[in-house]
Amino acid sequence: MNETPYETVDAFHRGRFYLVQPKGRGHRAGMDAMLLASLIDDERPVRVVDLGAGAGGAGLAVASRLPQAHVTLVERSSEMLTYAEKTLALAENAPLCSRVSLIAADVTLTGKARHAAGLLDNAFDHVIMNPPFNDGRDRPTPDSLKAEAHAMQGDVFENWLRTAGAIVRPGGQLSLIARPQSIAEIIAACGKRFGGIEITLIHPREGESAIRLLLTAIKGSKARLAFRSPLFMHGADSHAFLPQVDDLSNGRTGYARINNKVI
Repeated sequence: MNETPYETVDAFHRGRFYLVQPKGRGHRAGMDAMLLASLIDDERPVRVVDLGAGAGGAGLAVASRLPQAHVTLVERSSEMLTYAEKTLALAENAPLCSRVSLIAADVTLTGKARHAAGLLDNAFDHVIMNPPFNDGRDRPTPDSLKAEAHAMQGDVFENWLRTAGAIVRPGGQLSLIARPQSIAEIIAACGKRFGGIEITLIHPREGESAIRLLLTAIKGSKARLAFRSPLFMHGADSHAFLPQVDDLSNGRTGYARINNKVI
């Protein structure tokens, strides 16, 4: 695992897998990707697709924790695809990579173009995503690779959830992480595609505002929306992760849905 001036090789799940990532630029996987991966709590032989996968952090975290999961990484950026390919080529990742594949595609493709890219209707049991979350009111970044990963273009949640709704099977699960400010757009985009929405707000500490939300939903479900107990990342006077968050981020446990009925 040789790093270069332009990239790093980073350990996740306490060394159970590694990512090759751009150094000092671009979107680098971290806590968001690990928490996103924890939303899949399914021990069956499932097919999982990670939309906008970057170097593959969330998808590989799923494969690391769930030995029967087969994961497809979907990424449109040619540069991030190169990092994903390098990640999958690492000898240290060999135990996982027979269950991980890579598709070069824009998540927002529709119809025949989406099918031609390999994203077929009703093909997956789970779809996970960390969509772009910056809008025009955010301060622009001079980092073009990061801007490509983070900047919203058009109705991002509608476009991404349209694809998710097409490629996940009936009864399959949507899982995403986003900013709390996006909650209205996400619920609207779920529309009639996904129901049984469960939302968890993530706070740095008690008494501090939420910085992320975790959302799961089931394709075709008629169940009502539920807000779950919040997750607090740190204790009052500490930067260490609280035990539950540490377990989720290091792949020791999954974050099961309240209504976890298998459909």
